[in-house]
Amino acid sequence: MSETMKKTALFALVAGLIVFTGLFQSWNTALLILNMGLISAIMSLGVNLQWGFAGLFNVGVMGFVALGGLATVLVAMPPVGEAWAAGGARVLAGLATGAALLVAVVLLRRAMRPGRARALVTLVVLVGGFFVYRAVFDPGVEAVEAVNPAGTGYLGGLGLPVLLAWPVGGLLAAGAAWIIGKAALGLRSDYLAIATLGIAEIILAVLKNEDWLSRGVKNVNGLPRPLPYEIDLQNDPGFVETVQGFGLDPVTSSSLAVKLGYAGLFSVVLLVILLAAQLALNSPWGRMMRAIRDNETAAEAMGKDVTRRHLQVFILGSAVCGIAGAMMTTLDGQLVPTSYQPLRFTFLIWVMVIVGGSGNNFGAVLGGFLIWFLWVQVEPMGYWLMQMITAPLAEDSALKAHLLGSAAHMRLFTMGLLLLLVLRFSPRGLIPER
Repeated sequence: MSETMKKTALFALVAGLIVFTGLFQSWNTALLILNMGLISAIMSLGVNLQWGFAGLFNVGVMGFVALGGLATVLVAMPPVGEAWAAGGARVLAGLATGAALLVAVVLLRRAMRPGRARALVTLVVLVGGFFVYRAVFDPGVEAVEAVNPAGTGYLGGLGLPVLLAWPVGGLLAAGAAWIIGKAALGLRSDYLAIATLGIAEIILAVLKNEDWLSRGVKNVNGLPRPLPYEIDLQNDPGFVETVQGFGLDPVTSSSLAVKLGYAGLFSVVLLVILLAAQLALNSPWGRMMRAIRDNETAAEAMGKDVTRRHLQVFILGSAVCGIAGAMMTTLDGQLVPTSYQPLRFTFLIWVMVIVGGSGNNFGAVLGGFLIWFLWVQVEPMGYWLMQMITAPLAEDSALKAHLLGSAAHMRLFTMGLLLLLVLRFSPRGLIPER
């Protein structure tokens, strides 16, 4: 079978699984799987840029996805006027003080010669500056968080169209990646993985604890949408008349229409990123990145700045993950910092890349759709299977209760089993790199 036929057959299989879900479960479920599959495919492309192109082992995906979600709040939510009046200026002044402190330390260390004197002066400036920063920043935060803490308690956003949050999410993640990359990309691959995982946890800790920024664990609900609400469609006479003309229920049709609208928007973003990734892969830059991935020593001997190129691709991949994070938060309609778990936003994305085929953009997209479908469907399928197996057992059987209770673990079992099978029989993934 040729590579093109194999790709077509695999994508047709995934499409068939989604259609099968629509026919035998519900089209709402099928479209929800499709939309999250599109977002997962974009995240997978971001990780593939870093690992498949350059061999960078980034396990801090969750942090960049969370920054994309934060961008949605900062861009689309309306500003809270009372909070800004109470302490907004002091919060901004505190942030400016912190930034000025860091710049001053950098300039100071550049100006002084290495030695004990430089270390002592740096310590004094850092400690003194920290107290100044807290003296300016803390009163502003307390004033902001005291403004209707049950409903707001934060500064809000800019009140701009939510679609603008998607590229802003990419820029925010890219900025964080630049800072992280400057500090961590000189590390060996295993230490880089530990560093990125730790930094992702730091980002998540900030989102959970800085209420003035994103309401922390109280969550931000009611994010603006790029599409109309279902209730608005149900109250639209034109929409109701149109769907009833096809013999459809307006309530169900409104939900399907919104999900189809999201699918269209997400598909456009995926196609643009996929096209850009393919052009990059087949360009001289892409060939250089793969040469660096395969043999850094030889690439350095040929005059290539390996660290700089690693920083470039690290920023690009993180930006793609940030865009996907903003899209996902838009789809959910809320920012829930506690929902960013490494199991879902790091391990699962890596499984998508490995199963689909690292180094191959189409493989990453395929892995995104396939693994997300299985992640959603395996648990109910596992429960149905356990019900069939335990049907002959008595209702009060301890074994039956144990097996039915274990159905929730079918997700992890299936992911592990699939990963083992792919690594054994197709170690380069379902669609391997050419």
